[in-house]
Amino acid sequence: MNLPATSVPNLAEIFEPVREELTRVEREFARHLESRVELIPQIGKYVQMSGGKRVRPAVLLLSARLCGYVGDRAVLNAAVVEFIHTATLVHDDIIDGAVTRRGRLAAHSRWGSDITVLLGDYLYIRSMAMALTQDTLAVVRLLCDVTLRMIEGELYQLTKTGDAGLSEDEHLEIIRRKTAYLFSGCAEIGALLGEATPEQRRALRDYGFNLGIAFQIVDDVLDYVAEEGALGKPIGGDLREGKVTLPIILLLQRTGPDVQTLIQSVMSDGQISTETWHEIKSLLRRHGAVEAAFERAVAYAGSAKQALLGAFLGSAERDGLVALADYVLSRDR
Repeated sequence: MNLPATSVPNLAEIFEPVREELTRVEREFARHLESRVELIPQIGKYVQMSGGKRVRPAVLLLSARLCGYVGDRAVLNAAVVEFIHTATLVHDDIIDGAVTRRGRLAAHSRWGSDITVLLGDYLYIRSMAMALTQDTLAVVRLLCDVTLRMIEGELYQLTKTGDAGLSEDEHLEIIRRKTAYLFSGCAEIGALLGEATPEQRRALRDYGFNLGIAFQIVDDVLDYVAEEGALGKPIGGDLREGKVTLPIILLLQRTGPDVQTLIQSVMSDGQISTETWHEIKSLLRRHGAVEAAFERAVAYAGSAKQALLGAFLGSAERDGLVALADYVLSRDR
């Protein structure tokens, strides 16, 4: 399912054109976490360290450089995006009841939900305060729109929790709101900062949107194929949290009511035995559901790359963004 390791550059190579700016983003994030309330920087840094590989800030920085912009506003906005993303991690873990994130205790498991939900609120407000220090409202409007869509996506997903009848279109709507719009916003902010034509701005928006969908579908797939140690969360986490994702949706399209009853029982109980887990994985393999889901991700990643190749000449930044789409398909966590 994964691409050969030799064909995909690692993140350090992809991010090389903006390596120095990413270091500045880390410093900017830490600076804006400073507070007389000691818990804020303490928990904020803890959550940020559990939040992944800085793909979203890198998309913004690479997009800005691709459009000819080099300056402090790209770093500031990349830090704003990281604040928004970190806030969503805090709130999502509380809502999902996730005990761990990437192999460590989730923030609410360590400090309690009452404290961490307020930290998430703080991070959202702090991000908007940072964004408002700029001399243009276009980026702020875009960030507000993205954040509202993300919250709508979380609310919509909650209305579908535990529903084994979730359709593929409904699931994709959740992905679009919770993940794709933020990726799209990161790329479009780069266009707004730089000297992008309207066509290039649309291309970057489409690139980020398709990249975000591919990223989330790969996440869906990894819940069923990755090793628990690599994934950093317990096996069957999505099902135990009542979430039907693309591999299960495609499985249910290809099977009968007995399989839907099995899936529904797991979500209703919130537990999954080793035997049941192996049975579900066997069904997924037998009916090609995981492979079909991954093929969807490959198609979205291809659309992301095509959007860039049709609008920009070759450069280190364009090639880095193209390579990032391949990396998303190859990752194992």
